[in-house]
Amino acid sequence: MIYWDVSPDIVTIGPITIRWYGLLFALSFIIGYQIMLMIFNKENRSEKDLNDLVWYMVGGTVIGARLGHCLFYNPDYYLSHPIEILLVWKGGLASHGAAIGILFSIYWYIKKRKNFSFLWLMDRIVITVALAGFFIRMGNLFNSEIYGMPTNVPWAFVFAAVDGQPRHPTQIYEALAYLFVFIILYVIYIRSFAKIKEGFLFGLFLILVFGFRFAIEFLKENQSLFEEKMLINMGQLLSIPLIILGIYILLRKDKKFLKIK
Repeated sequence: MIYWDVSPDIVTIGPITIRWYGLLFALSFIIGYQIMLMIFNKENRSEKDLNDLVWYMVGGTVIGARLGHCLFYNPDYYLSHPIEILLVWKGGLASHGAAIGILFSIYWYIKKRKNFSFLWLMDRIVITVALAGFFIRMGNLFNSEIYGMPTNVPWAFVFAAVDGQPRHPTQIYEALAYLFVFIILYVIYIRSFAKIKEGFLFGLFLILVFGFRFAIEFLKENQSLFEEKMLINMGQLLSIPLIILGIYILLRKDKKFLKIK
């Protein structure tokens, strides 16, 4: 078994503390930008459009992830203390909220750009989002959070900051799953980006990422007390509509998925 007693902090300089989670979160955007820059150059798209897209993505990700955590997992507390919703640095981001936030931000982004279609852009963005999922779950590992149930498997982690029990390292399970999805999407794009049907990568992403998420949740500890009374937890419940959306996108026969006026 692996004894995990790594500090979530890298270094503290005066009042500023640099944490592993923040570094990995930022790294996901930095590397994601380089991948999207390669894609935009490959398909003769404007770098200015990409720079604008980054701001929409950052806003959609952070706002959506924060609101998702507050409203999906602890609504009673945050609705009673709404000002604390703004205190992002105290922790609490939800991947399902980030997914919804990204969808809305991309909708507003392409509303003013007639040279983009929603599915074309989502097909490319999800490549970077899958990789970001890898970095963020590794950040969760450094924070000793979103851990699994007690287990006796040889690769169990003993999280010193939790309770000293050997547990499933579900952060690593998810991180590797998302890295696997990234590799699949990236390889498909590089080999046949000009041939694949619009929406294929987006639909495949939704099915794989949230399918993995649904399965791994069975090994996780619930994040909120109210989930103890649920047949499936909140993470699984929120994954189902996204998996269904992915299946619909892959099987649809119409060419128009979302018409932006």
